[in-house]
Amino acid sequence: MATNKTQATEQTAADFFLSLDEPRRSECQWLAQLMQQATGAEPRMWGAAIVGFGETHLVYESGRELDWFKIGFSPRKAALTLYLGEAALSDEAVMKRLGKHTTGKGCLYLKRLDDAEPAALEALLQGSVGRG
Repeated sequence: MATNKTQATEQTAADFFLSLDEPRRSECQWLAQLMQQATGAEPRMWGAAIVGFGETHLVYESGRELDWFKIGFSPRKAALTLYLGEAALSDEAVMKRLGKHTTGKGCLYLKRLDDAEPAALEALLQGSVGRG
């Protein structure tokens, strides 16, 4: 079985955030607090630029298995990428309240964090970990 390219690392999220310029640094620190509250898990770096919370074991229909995080995010150049899973993004009422965003398969893209309505974002995060 092939090893997953993106693995958990020993780098701290706090150190990673310090490497970011403002306003992205503050956005990531705030988002990390929300995700930590939603999951009850400490932030952990996955690869060089993904901050994940909690752990889960995934098994795909193809039989491929991997250890991954429950929810996470990455401050990409074009947008903040939130990894939430497809089920969380299917809540149409919350997605309508969220504000300006785009989605991909299991991902939410926000150009700026303050484009998102905070209560809707919190509800989305809670729903993505089954606590909402």
